[in-house]
Amino acid sequence: MYIVIEGQDATGKSTQVELLAEHLRKTGKPVITMHEPDGDLESAHELRRIIKDKKYNLEPFTHVLLFTAARQELWRKLAEPVLKEGGYVISARNWWSTLAYQGYGQGVSRSKIIRVTKESMPEQYVNPDKCAILTLPDETRLARQSGRDDNSKNDTFESKSMDFQHKVDNAYLHIAKDFNIPTVDASPSIEEIQAELIKLFGL
Repeated sequence: MYIVIEGQDATGKSTQVELLAEHLRKTGKPVITMHEPDGDLESAHELRRIIKDKKYNLEPFTHVLLFTAARQELWRKLAEPVLKEGGYVISARNWWSTLAYQGYGQGVSRSKIIRVTKESMPEQYVNPDKCAILTLPDETRLARQSGRDDNSKNDTFESKSMDFQHKVDNAYLHIAKDFNIPTVDASPSIEEIQAELIKLFGL
């Protein structure tokens, strides 16, 4: 089963992915986590480093291509072997992030992003078995983000203007509606959110 947890920066995706992995390891089946565009894979990690460093000032469609390349690496080398064994792949983000950030946020044609993704990735990746989008009010999310010790000012996307951040927030609402993805309020405690996700996913 391929499971995706999506949402804006600082909504708690990575935390929920790791907790869900702990829960599913109790089944005895293989479980891996991914944090697109990064993962336990040197090629994907290097692509992420380039994407996230704003000093390169990459063109928006270059971001689309680099994200897609990282996905291809992660999916073929890490995800597919586990899925073939009947295991679980749990990912923080997938191609919907590119639709939100590069499409709605940076103005790349959304139909072009969809076409590139469908031509590059298999059906199970494009349409995950289970998925949810975590949501937070801007003020709460930005307070969490400012509390991070992670040099956000040098991050390609976290350092962008509030106008860009609002575009991405609204993008996820459109994506949830267009692709019939349930949204989950990320304001409660970590444990409450995890319980809701487990119930939502039927796990």
